[in-house]
Amino acid sequence: MLRIESKQLSLHSVLYNKIPKNHILKRIGTVVDFSFINELLAPSYCRNFGRPAKEPELMCKLLILQHLYNLSDERVIEEASLNLAYMYFLGLNPEDALPEKSLLAKFRCHRLEDVSLDEIISEVVRQCVEKGIIQSKSISMDATHTQANTIRLTPERLMRHLCRDIINTCEEETGAKVPLHSKPDDIDLIEEPKEIRVRMKDHLCHVMDSVEAQTFENAPETTSLIRKSKRILANPKFLAQKGVRSLVDEDARVGCKSKRESFFGYKIEYAMTTDENIITSVVTKDGAYTDGNCAGELIESTLKTGVDIKEVYADKAYFRKHILQSIEKHGAKAYIPLSHCVYRIDESRYTYNKDADQWMCSQGNITVDRKHFKKKQNGKTYEGYRYYFDARRCKTCPIHDECAKKTIRKILSVGLNTAEFYQISQEQKNREFIEKYKKRASIESKNAELKRFHGLARARGYGLKSISKQAKLTALAVNIKRIAALASSFFKQFVFAPGYISKII
Repeated sequence: MLRIESKQLSLHSVLYNKIPKNHILKRIGTVVDFSFINELLAPSYCRNFGRPAKEPELMCKLLILQHLYNLSDERVIEEASLNLAYMYFLGLNPEDALPEKSLLAKFRCHRLEDVSLDEIISEVVRQCVEKGIIQSKSISMDATHTQANTIRLTPERLMRHLCRDIINTCEEETGAKVPLHSKPDDIDLIEEPKEIRVRMKDHLCHVMDSVEAQTFENAPETTSLIRKSKRILANPKFLAQKGVRSLVDEDARVGCKSKRESFFGYKIEYAMTTDENIITSVVTKDGAYTDGNCAGELIESTLKTGVDIKEVYADKAYFRKHILQSIEKHGAKAYIPLSHCVYRIDESRYTYNKDADQWMCSQGNITVDRKHFKKKQNGKTYEGYRYYFDARRCKTCPIHDECAKKTIRKILSVGLNTAEFYQISQEQKNREFIEKYKKRASIESKNAELKRFHGLARARGYGLKSISKQAKLTALAVNIKRIAALASSFFKQFVFAPGYISKII
């Protein structure tokens, strides 16, 4: 039962005067009003029945403290009971009792949802926009990775664990001895990894078929394990080592940090104001996620906070047609470097005339014709244009043999958007773009801050839902820290006098 009661400060609250006025937890109270959390989460409680519950605002503040100082559930309760600044931030009297540590886990799992956390982040940002603390008209977007809270297994080892679990669970549930082993006897003699996986897959199928053939009436866990094993094997990415790699955390996936370095876990993508470094929106996906797929969602969520977006900064992974269109649709300008994956024209050899729709080679030969083409290769459909150069000039060209090779004249094949991307590439060479793009660098330091000081380098729990809550709570805690710093400098613009506040001109 949710019962919100007003708290009357006791005589012991005079101790809060010992907290420095510039303390982060004391400054944040002058900017952000967290009372909206009670109304936001009220539908998840019963108002008339059950034991009185701890206020959602109090529980959320405890979680913010936990991620702000990178503490465990037990440690944050212990620290809060000893630290006056923590008690002040929680809105309690110094002598008040704190909730049990187990309530934090229950609140996080059963009361907090991704939508609720999104609304809390948005409301905090909106309050800062209304008060004038956030005035930025530009955002940066980026994605960072988080390691899973478990190790990744090879497919053959994971299948071996499945065999062992099926056999052991079946024996525990039925009491009957299963005359099978967790791995084939001859597997140690095989040296080729691919052959080992195929052999282990056959053995797992044999174990599942043997157990199912015995038709046990009271073996629900065994049946569930067999269904789970079949679902894992049915994924074509599994044997290619791109599917499930852990039975503890089935949502985690292998992703790439660079060409030669990979990680096992999740990707967290977020948008941040470039001037104040306040995170406005967060999205969490598995490690195999491609950066930028949720760019439109991040922009939409940011606009709901009241931030007026005029410029969007991102790295070249975000240089894709649908992202550029989404940014343009909202009347903003994209500051995103050209990606060589989508634009492969060698500008030292070719230049483009937009008005005439013609390409010119380094020798001055101009295209005279254009044809649309569509072809299929490796199961994918490629579409674009073929530009044809003047055959007579190609014949007399001094680099004809090097350029044309087997054909009489040079044919330039380009994608559907190559001409448009060429114009963008020319615009990005001017000084304005180079200077403005420097603003994006601040988001890299934000990545480091989230990981090094607030525990986002590694997941606390298991599953996409758990890491999503961790990422959003961490973003909320980092915002609180940053807002407190901004509030300190912001309110220095004002002179406080009895009865009025006048702004310094």
